Amino acid sequence: MADKMKDMLKDKIKVFQERSWKHDEEGSFPRKNIQDLREIGYTSLTVPKKYGGEEISLRLLVEFQKILGKGDGSTSLSIGWHMGLVKHLHEQQSWKEEIYEAFCKDVIDNGALLNNAASEPATGSPTRGGKPETTAKDNGDTWIINGRKTFTTMSPVLNYFGVSASIEGTDEVGNFLIPRESKGLSIEETWDSIAMRGTASNDLVLQNVSIKKELLVENINIGSKAANGWLLHIPACYLGIAEAAQQYAIDFAKSYSPNSIKGTIADLPNVKQKIGEMELKRLQSEHFLFSMATKWDESDHETRQQMKAELGAVKHAVVNQAIEIVDLAMRIVGAKSLSMKNPLQRYYRDIRAGLHNPPMDDMTIMLLATDTIKKEE
Repeated sequence: MADKMKDMLKDKIKVFQERSWKHDEEGSFPRKNIQDLREIGYTSLTVPKKYGGEEISLRLLVEFQKILGKGDGSTSLSIGWHMGLVKHLHEQQSWKEEIYEAFCKDVIDNGALLNNAASEPATGSPTRGGKPETTAKDNGDTWIINGRKTFTTMSPVLNYFGVSASIEGTDEVGNFLIPRESKGLSIEETWDSIAMRGTASNDLVLQNVSIKKELLVENINIGSKAANGWLLHIPACYLGIAEAAQQYAIDFAKSYSPNSIKGTIADLPNVKQKIGEMELKRLQSEHFLFSMATKWDESDHETRQQMKAELGAVKHAVVNQAIEIVDLAMRIVGAKSLSMKNPLQRYYRDIRAGLHNPPMDDMTIMLLATDTIKKEE
C-alpha cells in the first residue's frame, strides 16, 4: 500500500503545482486537489483498520504530507489537519466509540472531512491558554452554540467542525462536533493572507446552532501540556515546500548559462556552495522529522507524553531551516525569483506561514529550557 500510495502522490505533484498558480492568484480553494485525494483513498488512510481504514503510522503520514507539500503547500496543510486529527482521535480514544465509529464510516463511505475550529479573535491560538468566548448552553436535550472561530482551514469542504466552547454556568470547556448542515452555521470568507492563500482559512460563524447532547465529544483542559505527535504534519508540509524551491533552483542553475561564463552557473563555486547548504539543511530536517515520527510510533503513552519539547523542536527546526532553504534558492535564481511568474515568490510567502502554526517558536524554546534545567537538577 505504502509504495503504491507514494507513487500516486508523486504523480499528483505536477498537477497540483500547475493548479497552484491559479489558486494563489485568485485566493481560491483547491477543491479538485482534495477530490483527487479522496478518489485515490488518501483521506481515509489514518482511519483505524477495524473501521475500514489503513491506520498508517505517523512516520508514513509525514512522508506523504511532505510529498504533498512539494506539490502544493495549501493542499498539504489543509488535508493534513484532517489526516492528523483522525489519527489523534484514535490514539487518544477521547470520543465515545460509537460516535467515532460513525464518523469513520462517513470518512470511508463518503470522504467526510474534519478540522478543529479553536482560534478566536479575542483569544488567538488556543495553545496560549485563552478560554474561548464561543459559548455552549445546556438546553435540555440539546446544546445551543454561539460564537465565531478564525483560521478555519479547509472551510469550503469540511463536513464536520470540532468547536471548542465555554459551557455556560460552569468553568468547563468542551469540544463539540458540529455537522456542516447544522442550522445557524455559516462560513464568512475573511481569508486575505498573502501566504497559503489556498487554505480558505475563513471564519466559522455559529448563531444559535442546536446540536444533539451526545455531540459534546470531549472536555478540554485549556493550556493542556499533552504531547501531540500528529502535529508533525505541519513541518512535513513546509519541508515539502522547501524541497520544491530547492528543486527549482537546481534546475535553474543547471540550465542557466549567461554569456559571461562557459557552461552553466551550476559549475560556479558560489552556486555550488548554496546548493550544498540547501541539501545539508534538507537532510538535517528530514532526519529529525522522520526519526521523531518513528520514535512516536514505537513509544508507549507514557513515553509519548514526555516528548512534547522534542516535537516542538522538530517543528521549530524544520520550519526555520525550510525558510533558509527557500532564501538560498532565491539567491541562486536572483532577481527573477521575485517575478510573479516565478514559483519561488509563492514558496517564499507560503513558507513563512509556518512560523504562525503551533507550536510557536517562543513557547518551544521556553519548554526546551525548562526541560533542560529540570534534567540538571
